[in-house]
Amino acid sequence: MSAVSDRLPAFPWDKLTPFKATAAAHPDGIVDLSVGTPVDPVPELIQKALVGAADSPGYPTVWGTPELRDAITGWVERRLGARDVTHRHVLPIVGSKELVAWLPTQLGLGPGDRVAYPRLAYPTYEVGARLARAEYEVYDDPTDLDPEGLKLLWLNSPSNPTGKVLSKADLTRIVTWAREHGVLLFSDECYLELGWEADPVSVLHPDVNGGSYDGIVSVHSLSKRSNLAGYRAAFLAGDPAVLSPLLEIRKHGGMMTSAPTQAAVVAALSDDDHVRVQRERYASRRALLREALLSHGFRIEHSEASLYLWATRGESCWDTVAHLAERGILVAPGDFYGSAGAEFVRVALTATDERVAAAVRRL
Repeated sequence: MSAVSDRLPAFPWDKLTPFKATAAAHPDGIVDLSVGTPVDPVPELIQKALVGAADSPGYPTVWGTPELRDAITGWVERRLGARDVTHRHVLPIVGSKELVAWLPTQLGLGPGDRVAYPRLAYPTYEVGARLARAEYEVYDDPTDLDPEGLKLLWLNSPSNPTGKVLSKADLTRIVTWAREHGVLLFSDECYLELGWEADPVSVLHPDVNGGSYDGIVSVHSLSKRSNLAGYRAAFLAGDPAVLSPLLEIRKHGGMMTSAPTQAAVVAALSDDDHVRVQRERYASRRALLREALLSHGFRIEHSEASLYLWATRGESCWDTVAHLAERGILVAPGDFYGSAGAEFVRVALTATDERVAAAVRRL
């Protein structure tokens, strides 16, 4: 077992433990803006769907029910502008982190193969490459990469942690480059419905991919847009030539979403009203936190989408973490997401209105 665990970096969130203790000692309690876990209620229609499917004694299927696949294909066409999406173009997954961590292994990558991801990025992209013993590297512009041996290219727009959004023109250029060089492209679009000062576009849009899904797959999650982080509900959409073998592998591995969760996802993807309500909550919290941080001397970069503000005071991110912890506010240090984040912190919008108001007062 140690041979596998030794491939992994130290779990970054453990480093926050002493700062969390400091923040928790604040007389008015901690305001936790670090991990970004949803705090608002699961919409009632989703809870009802879950309960309604609670009597599910049999095994669920990895590919999901036909109703689930219908809901996914319908949402992909309605929300992302994709065209001619069939059941062969979609695949449910057990939360997006599981997919990111195990995708290189499931693709059969190993020593000598290369995985690339943005310079500032979700740490699990690197973890996935390490688990497969593949090589990994970061980029500023993926088209500057050497395509030789590059087997998996991760995009992330809107970005975690920065909230940066890739334009339709940039996405089109990158998809074209990846296809020209035979590089498989996975686009992590889990924050796509949370655009504030930009309108994020999917690689599944025909203006980006030219009406073909060859060599591209998008990743979507219901954790943030529907408050379903506790349900572990996500899905892939894109090239059937990629998804079909992944489906077979995942069948053998038993990587299936529970039947009640599948029913909940059908309800979630079939309703847009609860997403609008949740967006309004986050927009209000974002406006309050953004103004408070700016007034406190922070500079905010990007952050035009997603659930975070990417902020700096021009000092070590750990000095900023300590500064805010003394005020009872816990944030994520930017170097969790790469060395380029050494002077930034990621401030999540995922706290109740009452806790956000407390943070604003303290700032």
